[in-house]
Amino acid sequence: MPGTLINAGTVILGSIIGLILHRRLPEKITTIVFQGIGLFTLFLGFTMAAKTNHYLIMIFSIVIGSIIGQLLSIDSALDRFSNYLKQKVRSDNDKFTDGLITAFLLFCMGSMTILGAFEEGLGGRPNLLLSKSILDGFSSVVLSAGLGIGVIFSVIPLLIYQGGLTLFAGWLGEFFNEIVINEMSAVGGLILIGLGINILEIKKIKVVNMLPGLVIAVILAYIFL
Repeated sequence: MPGTLINAGTVILGSIIGLILHRRLPEKITTIVFQGIGLFTLFLGFTMAAKTNHYLIMIFSIVIGSIIGQLLSIDSALDRFSNYLKQKVRSDNDKFTDGLITAFLLFCMGSMTILGAFEEGLGGRPNLLLSKSILDGFSSVVLSAGLGIGVIFSVIPLLIYQGGLTLFAGWLGEFFNEIVINEMSAVGGLILIGLGINILEIKKIKVVNMLPGLVIAVILAYIFL
């Protein structure tokens, strides 16, 4: 899966550049960058959520998925994983977890991730993932400049999620037609809206616990559409 590996490499490279900038930026600049990321996340989320034509599937997916995520306490598990990494690298960045979660969700919620993984997994050239790699590389510069070293560790869940889709593309392909991908992306957009609200510190939303909604969206869309 060279496409995903290249994608991870550009994220690491961009994050390193962003970290160099992060150390040289005054706090007021870092703060405004952080707010800019929040506004962009809201815009991206609304854009993706608007793709749906089936609002009942969206609402049932996000509600059922959130209940499942809350019962499983996915956010607590990710916090423990993030704190473990933070201790290992001896980081004192108070936005370490925010950086990891924000970068992962921004890099992996879009339809380009799914379509690119399937393109490569089914034997094609990873053109979409290469394009995505460039976008993610530049994005990681901005993200790590505002959020710090946690962004670089987003490559771990990125490799697991995107790499998993690539490896199992032959089996998953029958479930992921264009309609299903649109509904899944729309639910991902709702999650990004919640993430943007978190970044802007408007209200704390447990967006990680909403991730099972992506799976529910696939199941409901496959059954009813």
